[in-house]
Amino acid sequence: MSPAPKETIVKVAEWAAERGDAVIVTLGLGSCVAIMLYDAAAGAGGMAHILLPSRSLAHDATNPTKFPDTAVPFLVERLRVLGADPRRLVAKLVGGASMFAQLMTPGSVQMGERNIVAARNALRAASIPLAREAVGGGAGRSVRFHVADGHVEIRTVGSDAVVI
Repeated sequence: MSPAPKETIVKVAEWAAERGDAVIVTLGLGSCVAIMLYDAAAGAGGMAHILLPSRSLAHDATNPTKFPDTAVPFLVERLRVLGADPRRLVAKLVGGASMFAQLMTPGSVQMGERNIVAARNALRAASIPLAREAVGGGAGRSVRFHVADGHVEIRTVGSDAVVI
């Protein structure tokens, strides 16, 4: 039996980039969005767990992985170091739930939705195609990104696991 793949936990406003048989995990994604980039030819992948849609909303804007517009170029550079070609990268997004929709003023834009839009815009700005996404809704998610083949396993409380 082969050993279990190395797991790296990514917390809020953190990142990881790995090659080969690694699994990058983030737990309890609510309104945050996990941006995952993957280069199949290089067998390299990375994840950023973004917290806010823009730097203007933060007291401390020094962490590039807190915001989509800085997290995407940051991750691209980390993956380039691992042998990825930015022209081959594809993206997957997970998260952006409206966790407290019932408490919000009707018609107001949820933080989760703002994070999703900002993540899509950051990918578009970097010319990285969005391959798949599991975003929105009202429940938190946990994510396991298998770098070896790029598949992403998503668990939501009260639902079966989904793979994208």
